Amino acid sequence: MNSLTKNQIGLMFHKVVDTCEKKLYDPKLNGVDWRHLAEARKERILDAVSDEELEREFNELIKELKVSHAGFYHEKRPRAAGKMAISATLFKAEDDGRSCWVFQDVHPGGAAFTAGVQPGDILLRVGENEIAPPDLPLFPLGETTSVDIKRRDCAHVRLRIEVPKSKTKKRPLIELQPVSSMKHGEVGWLKVCMFPGAIGIDVARDIDKAIQSLDCERLIIDLRGNTGGGIGCLRLMSYLTPDRVPVGYSVTRRRAEQSFSKEKLPVFDHIPSKKIGLIGLLLKFARRDQSVAIATERLGKRRFHGKVVLLVNEHSASSCEMVAAFASENKLATIVGTKTPGRLLGGHSFRVGNGYRIALPVAAYYTWHGTFLEGRGVTPDMEEPFSVSAIRSGRDAQLQRAIEVANEL
Repeated sequence: MNSLTKNQIGLMFHKVVDTCEKKLYDPKLNGVDWRHLAEARKERILDAVSDEELEREFNELIKELKVSHAGFYHEKRPRAAGKMAISATLFKAEDDGRSCWVFQDVHPGGAAFTAGVQPGDILLRVGENEIAPPDLPLFPLGETTSVDIKRRDCAHVRLRIEVPKSKTKKRPLIELQPVSSMKHGEVGWLKVCMFPGAIGIDVARDIDKAIQSLDCERLIIDLRGNTGGGIGCLRLMSYLTPDRVPVGYSVTRRRAEQSFSKEKLPVFDHIPSKKIGLIGLLLKFARRDQSVAIATERLGKRRFHGKVVLLVNEHSASSCEMVAAFASENKLATIVGTKTPGRLLGGHSFRVGNGYRIALPVAAYYTWHGTFLEGRGVTPDMEEPFSVSAIRSGRDAQLQRAIEVANEL
């Protein structure tokens, strides 16, 4: 049963509509008539007979905005999550003539990895329910979910994926090993699974250590399956060039509606080495509009400059797309893989009553050359699709292609 009265839902509906109209970066983005869409779904929302149906109807409405970082949820109700909860991605494929999900990126330290899931495993069941596209599997936060998978050798096994609760010391995203590296002959391979932390002091330090240990002539930066995070991606971009180079800028709706110059925006161009350095950032950016420009850190010349390959896929979102777009526009790396998803709007959540919140994009990101990436993504220089047959035979075709390209640079 629904815990709210129809009158309460009605008041919340109007709050959601008004909040979208006032706070969304651009209410007319993608040619959307927000008021018309809201009125068309109003009765279905008011007639929701359960809390679950209410959330579903509100989320279906918000999907009509066609923007990333948007959703409707209750702040205290446990939520089921997908790939981010288990730190793995899925690929739609065919197996024995049937549509199925294949594990694609399985990040070290994440819930799926810890349970024993491997890239190329076919997902058969979640709990006691068979799962197949287009339905996506969900994994309740704070619970252990059993999954049946088909291994590369066709053996069927059951694994137990434990997903920690969010916002605790066992928060899923922090369990990951964000950075790893190894050598493939003379080519260094740097894998970055995510950019944890708003400023990214820790991940920047991890990237520094990895770059130092690789000490290579050629470098592959692997961002496949990295769904983004904070501005720690600046350290990665800074290793692509010896100089201080403008990257892009994020602009709020208020600033966009006024006359502004990107050259006069406050510039974030350094990740402090210690947390005490955050004080300087607070002094620099406090009480300002959230619009900000980004420039690289001037880290100096590296042996691999001009011989970098950036490996991305359809899951490389948000901060990863900043890296890919910067590398592409400035010809700093050869991009290999598949097109990125185009999810790069700055988000924020707002209370709309009765414990519910609506998450909305409140700022837009543009490259320094003025490219708006939302809904467009970054197209690789060399297309190399994910190969299910290759990964199930133990071969990473995308990485092999990246190594070939790197050796030719």
